[in-house]
Formats: sequence, C-alpha cells, structure tokens
Amino acid sequence: MMKPSWVVPVFLALVILIQQQYCYNFQVEAGGRDDFIRSRGTHFMLNGNPYYANGFNAYWLMYVASDPSQRNKVSSAFQQASSHGLSVARTWAFSDAGYRPLQHSPGAYNQQMFQGLDFVIAEARRFGIKLVLSLVNNYESFGGKKQYVNWARNQGHYLSSDDDFFRNPVVKGFYKNHVKTVLNRYNTITGTIYKNDPTIMAWELMNEPRCTSDPSGRTIQAWVMEMASFVKSIDGNHLLEAGLEGFYGQTTPQRRSLNPAGFDIGTDFIANNRIPGIDFATVHSYPDQWLSSSNDQNQLSFLDNWLNTHIQDAQYLIRKPLLITEFGKSWKDPGFSAYQRDLLFNKVYTKIYSSAKRGGPAAGGLFWQLLSEGMESSFGDGYEIVLSQSSSTANVIAQQSHKLYQIRKIFARMRNVERWKRARAQWSARNRGRRVGH
Repeated sequence: MMKPSWVVPVFLALVILIQQQYCYNFQVEAGGRDDFIRSRGTHFMLNGNPYYANGFNAYWLMYVASDPSQRNKVSSAFQQASSHGLSVARTWAFSDAGYRPLQHSPGAYNQQMFQGLDFVIAEARRFGIKLVLSLVNNYESFGGKKQYVNWARNQGHYLSSDDDFFRNPVVKGFYKNHVKTVLNRYNTITGTIYKNDPTIMAWELMNEPRCTSDPSGRTIQAWVMEMASFVKSIDGNHLLEAGLEGFYGQTTPQRRSLNPAGFDIGTDFIANNRIPGIDFATVHSYPDQWLSSSNDQNQLSFLDNWLNTHIQDAQYLIRKPLLITEFGKSWKDPGFSAYQRDLLFNKVYTKIYSSAKRGGPAAGGLFWQLLSEGMESSFGDGYEIVLSQSSSTANVIAQQSHKLYQIRKIFARMRNVERWKRARAQWSARNRGRRVGH
C-alpha cells in the first residue's frame, strides 16, 4: 500500500527529535567491521552501532531444506521476510531421533539434514538475515529432552523423570556433544565453520526450558550455568541466550503474581538471565493460551503489563538486552479476527519501539511463525503468517521494520559525526602552533 508522501519526512523529523531527547546516553564506538552482533550493557551492537531488529520464527527451515526439491520454500520465506524488513529468524538446530532426524542417536548424525541446515545458513546470509539457532527442545516434538532421557535409559541408566535431562551426567554429556558438533560444523555450502559465521546472531540453549519437578529453580539455574560456560568455552564469537519464556521465580517473589496461573515451572527470569554466560534475556508471550478464558481486552492488558515489567527488569535488574522471541495470536481461537491479531502485534511492536527510542533494552520482536505459500496444511498451527496472504498484518510488520531501521540509521549517523569530531580534534592537536598559509 502506498504511503502518503509526507509520512517519511515527518517520521524522520520525529526520530531526530527523539534522538536529541533520549539517545545522548549511547556511547557511539569506533571499530572495524566484523558483522557479529555483540552485546554491550543493555544494547545489541553491530559494527559499532546499536542494533534493533524485527524478526520471525520459522522452526521448519532445516527440516524442509533437507529435501533439495523443497528448498525453494526456504528461499521464498527469506525473500518475503527481507522485503518486509525482517532481519532475524529463529529456528531449530535440532531434530532428535524419530522421522528424518538430525541426530539418529547420541553422536550419530544425518548428513542430509545437516546439509539442510547448511543451506538455511547460506540463504540467510544471502538475504541479510541473522539467525538465532536453538539447540534442543523442552517438548517431545523433534525429540527434545524426553528423547535424550530415553537414549540414556536405552543404555541401561535408570532415570525416573524427563527432567533428569537437566541433572543426569550421561544425558548432559549427550547434550554437550550435540552442542560441540553443531558449533564446530563445517558448512558445506559457505565453507565457514558455524562458530565463525556472523550470519548466526545467537545460540539458544533450549526452546522453553521447564523443570516442573523442581519449582525452586535450582535445577535449571545450575544447568544454565554449566551449559552457558560450556558453549562459551567453544565459541567466543556468538551471543547466547537460555530460551526462557519469562516466568518469574523464587528470587523475585513479588513478581511471581505476574505469571499466568499454573506456570510454576522451575525457571526464574531474573536469576537465569543474570548468569554471566547469558548475553541477553528473552520473553515469550501467548495471552490467548495463558489466559484462554479471558476476552481480548483482558489479554491485551496482561500483555501490556507483562512486557512493561520485563523491559523494566532487563534495564534495572538484569542489565542486558531483551528480545521478545515468540508472540502471536491463533486464528483457531473463538472469535478470531485479523484486526485483533493486528492489535496484539501493534501492542508488542509499540513496547519495543518505545523502549528503543529512549535507549532502553528492548531490541526486537520475533513473531510466531512465518510460512511460505502452500505450507499451511503441513506446518500451520493457527499462528502462521503468510505475508502475501495477510495484508493488514504484513503491513503492521513492515511498518515496525521501517521504524527500527530508522533508529539504526540515526545511530549510524551519530557514529559518523563522532568520527569526524575525533578526526578534527586529532588534526587540530597535530597542527597546534604551526603556521598555516603565508
């Protein structure tokens, strides 16, 4: 849809005004390009500039790309995402046993599936999209912690619970081996080892870790500490996050009332994200699932409070960037309308933009989930967005991408001004006392 000609200049003027009011607190740093996204305080940095990103989830990328005849769907998804300004994708770097696995059994890998992941990374690079790669699932789909525990049982170890994934040394050894294998993978298309590839923005320890057998939080806290240290011992280039949904735990009892009822699952948003090897905090938000008996207005009110609190805690308690790594609204809900979905997307996007424009920690949001045309029957779960078929939501997404891009441009401009000032000061210092001219 064509925008009126006045929109862009007025918006730019607004951003410049915002920058003058709020953004003086950034230190704009110099340095060469290396294209890795870094974290510095509560901000992501890319080649010396604060980095904000609009993004999406597409868990299916490796699975589909493992069949060369289907790879056009991956390319199409990236092309459409890029055309809407989306620059970060979160996807699975795991598939444990079962149908067409990445990992048949501990340490035994399906090279065709790995080549699918090679292709995903290569295509992401081609379209200028960064990747967040998750290393294992909490749930049974694609194997997850249950499969890891069953592998140990098959070797004669007695484990009473799937939560022994977090405790048993044999299982932890299986997981560490998978981490090491993925991080050291040689990409057969790009020729770059994964741990050296700046196309990858971050590793995720686990998709939505939960340990209901230990609501105290001690089990997951110990596991995240151990695994974060292990990842960092192999890969010093990439950011790392735990995969949390954002539920509060024992260390902040006053916050636990903000959790939706029944979500006492052994994670702790504050304590888990304070672990030194964790570079940024994550939060998920599904008010249509968590408050399924509430109306849309109550769900939006919950979302408003949920995001406000997490952004505030990332700023003042965790002191790290925050990425909203999953959110969405299902068309399967009774009374669904695209208008209500757009309201939810706008609510999330407004919170991110409001934080970003004042130099806060919210750095982007990744909706669940993006599909290419014709994939709905196989991969649709109610939350899917096909950009070419969801015009109003696609427009909301593109507008957010544009707004965050403009903030990035402002900071790049600031950086150039700072460089000019430094160069001028250095020239003045060198030439102080010299006669210039006749």
